[in-house]
Amino acid sequence: MGRLIAVVLFIAVLVPGVLLARAWALAAGRRAVAAAAVGFTTPTPEGLAVLRRQAQHGRRVRQLGFLLGVVAIGVSIAVFAEASVFLWLPALVIGLLLGVVLAEATRPRPRWRTGSPARRPRQSELISPGLLWATRAVVAAELLTAVLMWRSGELPDSVGWVAVALPLLAWLLAEVALLRALLRPLPAEGADVPLDEALRTWTVHLVAAAVSVLALLPLGALLLAAGIDLGDRVTSGVDLLPVALVAGGFAGIAAGLALAVFLVTWLKPVRVDDRALTR
Repeated sequence: MGRLIAVVLFIAVLVPGVLLARAWALAAGRRAVAAAAVGFTTPTPEGLAVLRRQAQHGRRVRQLGFLLGVVAIGVSIAVFAEASVFLWLPALVIGLLLGVVLAEATRPRPRWRTGSPARRPRQSELISPGLLWATRAVVAAELLTAVLMWRSGELPDSVGWVAVALPLLAWLLAEVALLRALLRPLPAEGADVPLDEALRTWTVHLVAAAVSVLALLPLGALLLAAGIDLGDRVTSGVDLLPVALVAGGFAGIAAGLALAVFLVTWLKPVRVDDRALTR
């Protein structure tokens, strides 16, 4: 009976990860609609210049993130020597994700003429509020888990600082990018409005996805490690907590990897000839 309960609990804990992956799959449809709207308009010369400038900025800052990842690999080699080989891929991924978030948070302001009076989009027009709050909840869960394990001595100081500082920094940059996307006035020319909406939609989905990956993967690893440690204890009855932690760890890692696939396909900049609905 105890094994049956453990299996049911394991499956139940996996469900949130599956639902989160499904929500991001639906978010891809919102981006496709925004891309299709751009394909059916003829932007002004100012709008085309904005597109080129935004694409160049994104590429340059993401390259900077890749460079940060390479530097982190060098630091890990200097500190951990041959044991650092297991840290190379995480260091590179962290640098790339921080580059994505930093690129969106520092995007140059479009130089087109804005409408008068100034009009601004609602948050629900750019991204699902539930998806955005799910991202914030995942970051909060990762920070709470890391702090608790750090204070209990289960994490060394070096790992604890990384597990807390990096997701927190990425989340703050994402909030800056979201705020900038919401406060920027809409363009005055109607032909540039779909282009502006696509740029905003790209930004909010990219930062939310990058922060989610940067929180889900370490959260899954921490839960998995905690569940394995608890599973080594000798108890008199059925202990379901290790099962729940291990299931949560697998769900977090699986959802993070699935979301990373979406994120890689979303790095392509907005293009005028993008007709997403006819493909």
